[in-house]
Amino acid sequence: MKKVAIVTDWIIGGGAENVVYELHKIYPKAPIYTSYCNQKWRDKLHPAKVKTGYLQYWPFSKLRKYIPFLRAMWFWRLKLKGYDVVISVSGAEAKAVNVADGTHICLLNAPTHYYWSKYSEYIKNPGFGRFNFLARIGLKLFLKPMRKWDYHAAQLPDLLIANSNYTKGQIQKYYQRESVVIHPPVNTKKFAKFAKTAAQRSGFVAVGRQTPYKKIDLAIKACNKNKKPLTVIGEGPQNQYLQSIAQENVKIVGSLESIEELAEIVGSSEALLFPGVDDFGIVSIEALSAGTPVIAYRDGGALDYIEPGVNGEFFEPQTSADLAKKMSRFNIKKYTQDDIKNSSADFSIQTFRRKITRLVDSL
Repeated sequence: MKKVAIVTDWIIGGGAENVVYELHKIYPKAPIYTSYCNQKWRDKLHPAKVKTGYLQYWPFSKLRKYIPFLRAMWFWRLKLKGYDVVISVSGAEAKAVNVADGTHICLLNAPTHYYWSKYSEYIKNPGFGRFNFLARIGLKLFLKPMRKWDYHAAQLPDLLIANSNYTKGQIQKYYQRESVVIHPPVNTKKFAKFAKTAAQRSGFVAVGRQTPYKKIDLAIKACNKNKKPLTVIGEGPQNQYLQSIAQENVKIVGSLESIEELAEIVGSSEALLFPGVDDFGIVSIEALSAGTPVIAYRDGGALDYIEPGVNGEFFEPQTSADLAKKMSRFNIKKYTQDDIKNSSADFSIQTFRRKITRLVDSL
């Protein structure tokens, strides 16, 4: 049995954390190294030892995520010895971990957004509210040296694993490296239990962190135009703006307490609206698992799993008018629920575990 360690940027809740959780299930004795971790996830990852850095004790906890050079310093100095395999899950700095005498596999969620593909969007709206001007100064001031550092950090892992073919292309574009694709794990069985028949479904749903690149505003504007009911699930820096443009047909509910609540709403909706460019898009696979078609912008990770006419539709260009046009022609009764559900089978937790185990065992 190989001795394994797991490394990730931070553990506070999200898609990357779910990947870490499934790796923990495969390798329950593997220690987990991260810059900081909340108590909820420490309990969830027990009995693994979660080892954190000095940012765990940072007095301004809400600012930790926005100080990348401090995380970069910590991971750069973190030297792991005595492990056969180190698996990092990273969309930021964890890929820079120093692996002394083992093989380093990096499950790369994306080239770091705020340095590369989404830099202009972060400059426009960093998500700091009244401190946005300070964040912009910091991004502009440190962009050149941090891009150089990030590029170098991406050369360190022995093997890069992309979460989609879109991410594979982004890795080649920004890091000039090849990668293999292993899609992230999705709890398809959980969502399948909440699938309703076409006759029991009504309205549309949009799920995601409310940041500019998710384009939740396009979903709201399209539903406003069509007078279609829409439930928006999530929180984020754009929340007030989204509240301001939502008409009576749009319900913004914030974050939900449990995955069952999410599955109930998604499984009873006519379709999930997915208007942004996402590196993969776990919520789309969750929707497909519940027999819910996805109407997505034709780009990003959605190209790996949306088959028009079978499990959803694409719209383009990326405007609310074109999304509204696609929705006006949408009819849930044209889809076969078994076909929708079956299209999510290759993205299950079991498939992920099998592929990762086979890869690690082959080293």
